[in-house]
Amino acid sequence: MATQHLSPQAARDGASQAVQATQDLHSAQRNVRAHQRENGHSHALWLLAVLAVTLVVGLLVSLVAPGASAVASPAAARTVALPHVVSAAVGQVDPAAPAPDAPAEPDAPAVTTPVTWGVRPADTVHGTDRPNYAYGLEPGTSLDDAIIVSNYTEGPLTFRVYAADGYMTEAGELDLLPAGEESKALGSWVTFEADDVTIEGGGTAVVPFTVTVPADATPGDYAAGVVSSLLVENAEGVSVDRRLGSRMHLRVAGDLVPAVVVDDVSVTYDGTLNPFAAGDAVVTFTVTNDGNTRLAPGRSVRVAGPWGAGAQSAPRVELPEMLPGTSLTRTVTVEGVWPLGRVKGSVTVSAEVVTAIGAADAAPLPVAPATGSASTFAVPWSALALLVLVVGGVVLQRRGARRRRASDERKVAEAVAQALKERDEQPVA
Repeated sequence: MATQHLSPQAARDGASQAVQATQDLHSAQRNVRAHQRENGHSHALWLLAVLAVTLVVGLLVSLVAPGASAVASPAAARTVALPHVVSAAVGQVDPAAPAPDAPAEPDAPAVTTPVTWGVRPADTVHGTDRPNYAYGLEPGTSLDDAIIVSNYTEGPLTFRVYAADGYMTEAGELDLLPAGEESKALGSWVTFEADDVTIEGGGTAVVPFTVTVPADATPGDYAAGVVSSLLVENAEGVSVDRRLGSRMHLRVAGDLVPAVVVDDVSVTYDGTLNPFAAGDAVVTFTVTNDGNTRLAPGRSVRVAGPWGAGAQSAPRVELPEMLPGTSLTRTVTVEGVWPLGRVKGSVTVSAEVVTAIGAADAAPLPVAPATGSASTFAVPWSALALLVLVVGGVVLQRRGARRRRASDERKVAEAVAQALKERDEQPVA
């Protein structure tokens, strides 16, 4: 078999063509890698830009969006010339007492007995058609008043009549000391001519009593209730002490020092799984009437991030009228709070003194507002997790691009080496 020999010029031309082809391949690979890098960078920048714009827009919306109104002022509609109207019932509720000569139309009683009666303040020099009792007295003075007890049953009933100190429940309502517990303030200053009264069926009795303020009584507001009590037996044969009465407010003249205090403030943050949504801040606080007058308080709760960023306020919720020395704990949820790292909850409580009866024209007593605050961490865990995912995706994409570039470079190097090897192996004529 004859061997084909190439001329030197032909060998050189073939080698040049191989090198040129290899260089063209190398150039094409570089162009592909450059295009891949540009696409990878553009994708990463696009993802980061979308994330940044979304976060900035969400933050701006949270900063400019108006929060819920929260005016720290007591209710303007509260009537302060007289104590607020209350039910005549103390303990288990019976129907309101009609006029003495009106027929009884009670609702179903709380216990299955036919016993029904009513009470109301008597019409005296201290007032007519009164919802309850309200007085203003100097230390060492006294007054006489009366309560009307009406028996709406067919047979005679014997009621125990007495007074008991009032106190605030945790719900902010006025209640009276239970029967048998000794009163130490206004309840002990009320005396009746007799401890009980017997009323014929369908009859009515006016039961007089006297309020005597001790000479050393401390100035300020006091609360109690004038009670009619009856021990009845229900359908199960259990004896029940049922009480029905009217509340009594008394202001002892002297130096009045109204004061309100806010303490035990705490705040917690409850975020959401949506990285582009705000969460809620829960603020708990205690309000104390630290003075010697009845107060009608109002409060505002505000939550904000560092330097007041993203401030939001809770809708106003009225606090009940508070007796001297009483405390109430409340929990308020503030919505739309963004997790800005650390948030601060601020509570402001203002109050007005409930004007004593007959003193509607008196100058209002100023009450200094009370404030309290607390802070907590509000970490945007969902947003951070999303950011980690995006950054991780970009890192992985760039690592993949580097691996592809290294693979392409190896292939180019192998192709060049193969072309040079084939050139060297070409036989020379």
